[in-house]
Amino acid sequence: MTNAVLQTEIESTGPPVLAAATPEPPRLAEVRRWAPHLAAALGFCLLFWAPARNTALAWWTEPDAGHGLLLAPLAVYLAWKRGLLADPRGQRILGAAMLVAAVLLRYVSGLAAELFTMRASMLLALFGLVVFWLGVRQLVHWWLPVALLLLAMPLPAVVLGSLALPLQFKASQMGAALLEWRQVPVLLDGNVIRLPGHTLFVTEACSGLRSLASLLALGVLIGGLWLRYPASRVLLVLAALPVAILLNGVRVFLTGFLVFFVDPKLGEGFMHLTEGWIIFVVAFGILGAVAWLVARAEGWVAQRREVTA
Repeated sequence: MTNAVLQTEIESTGPPVLAAATPEPPRLAEVRRWAPHLAAALGFCLLFWAPARNTALAWWTEPDAGHGLLLAPLAVYLAWKRGLLADPRGQRILGAAMLVAAVLLRYVSGLAAELFTMRASMLLALFGLVVFWLGVRQLVHWWLPVALLLLAMPLPAVVLGSLALPLQFKASQMGAALLEWRQVPVLLDGNVIRLPGHTLFVTEACSGLRSLASLLALGVLIGGLWLRYPASRVLLVLAALPVAILLNGVRVFLTGFLVFFVDPKLGEGFMHLTEGWIIFVVAFGILGAVAWLVARAEGWVAQRREVTA
């Protein structure tokens, strides 16, 4: 009798019912979602605050790096404009490897107090975060902002010196040759042009390195925005090199010509700076004309392909 009653009680009660899980509040779920991103951003700021500060200071104070003030915000804007891919797929292992390499490089460069490798570690960490969360495809999708960020980074002083000296000599040779063509007595001694009663020094600031860096950045920007094919973009960037070198030689010639025939004061101060700006505007115009011709050639190629297809 007792067993029958017990069996009846078990059958009536049935299996134990588990309590329903309490749904997570929406705000807490949002915090959980964004917490890893905020932690990554905080870690990036803590580790790479010094390189970021030094880079911004170089952009503000160093004439050879001033183009970074324009390129870095432009890169951020273009990345925002292009947006994210429809199905970004983060690559955790590759991104983590890039982050570990960036942290190690940051540590080593901090011990050596070497600014360029510090900045390189900062960029590597930034790209590593993109790969970790969004994948390499997103980095490729942002190729133009990435290229502008790389061009915005100030070069080491050793590299600047090794590039500036040959450019100084080349500008001096071209300027002296053009002056001789205009029947001006010239004695060239390295980067020193001696005229009757006057001496012109083609200094590092007159090497054309600043205009060359600016024209390269403009070539990358114009090619990325208006040209279709990678070969056309490479051609435009390569065209910036001879344009910058040639027009810098013309600038040296114009300075010597004005100093010899008009007034020695035209070779210094505000007038000398104005000549540089005018030459750069001319160089930008030539680069724009080359881009227009390349774009027309691209259109012609596209039409030929449509006809033959």
